[in-house]
Amino acid sequence: MDKKRSKKKTAFIIFLVVILLLFAADWIASVCIYNSYFGRRYETYEPYALYIGDFPGLERTRYEFTSDKGDTLVGYMYSTGEAQKGIIVLAHGFGGGGHNSYMNVADLFARNGYYVFAYDATGNDESSGDSVGGLAQGVADLNSAINFVEKSGNFSNLPIGLFGHSWGGYCVSSVLSYHPEVRAVIECSGFNCSSDMFEAQGKAEAGDGIYLMMPFVKLQEQIKCGEYASATGMKGFESTDAHIMAVHSADDNVVPIGYGFDKYYEKYSADPRFTFIRFEDKGHNHIFDDTAYFKVFFEDMQKWTDSLDYDYKAEENQQRFADDKAEYIRQHMDREKWSHSLDKELSEKFVTFYDENMQG
Repeated sequence: MDKKRSKKKTAFIIFLVVILLLFAADWIASVCIYNSYFGRRYETYEPYALYIGDFPGLERTRYEFTSDKGDTLVGYMYSTGEAQKGIIVLAHGFGGGGHNSYMNVADLFARNGYYVFAYDATGNDESSGDSVGGLAQGVADLNSAINFVEKSGNFSNLPIGLFGHSWGGYCVSSVLSYHPEVRAVIECSGFNCSSDMFEAQGKAEAGDGIYLMMPFVKLQEQIKCGEYASATGMKGFESTDAHIMAVHSADDNVVPIGYGFDKYYEKYSADPRFTFIRFEDKGHNHIFDDTAYFKVFFEDMQKWTDSLDYDYKAEENQQRFADDKAEYIRQHMDREKWSHSLDKELSEKFVTFYDENMQG
């Protein structure tokens, strides 16, 4: 009888050890994958970079401010020198470096009478930080940026609006819990909570197995970003009387529409504070662009890539391909079209939205 009990006890201990090992392995794997995305810096790809000279009449002044972690963040106040209606704080997307890719958006709003404060989040372009840290760090950085604009004494006491795309869309929605005084927000292709983007991309790569990792991902976010990991777009919207415009495309495969827009629409479609613009075929990266030029440019570049007389995917050819690609872009890019690609009709809706809601 004692031998049977001993065997059962041993089997139970072995079972517990196996469970603990699986638990630990899943945790370690989750942290490693998380850090592979957020444990590094991101820089703007130079051949695609925008420059102040691409936008005649646009002026900017450089500022530095401090994040909640003590990192030095760099931002620029853009304007055209005309009478200003308010200040729009712009939060950029994830993975392509800082705000540089959105300079055309800054130019749009500056030409229509607004100051635009656009900054690089932690671990991006001109801002310091060894890594991005986590998606929720974006909310912390935006909170710091708004505080700087409001309290630095460098700017007039003007109404504040927010504009964000992708990661920035999540940030401008979630930060409203800290800044209910914001008057108007445009979020494009955003998501509701910090774990959503990781889940969406992980599901595309690992299928339903990603759900085993999500508890550890959320814990990692909490460890990295503290209270900001709990911020969500829904909580932000409930904290403010600001007017909200949500823009998304049904074919977005980076941030599927169900992670943000659909949730917001279900709850707020009848609320007059909210404006919803849904596209069917504008994807993710160029949702507010006229994509005609981009389509031709990238199709031509793919033809060039396919015509190369060497295997550009081979490891030994990576540097050669990087150099050749950069040279191809410099020779074939139409900078006027690349820099001034915004969808005219949607741009007018953006400006009208701010004009109607920033003064109330």
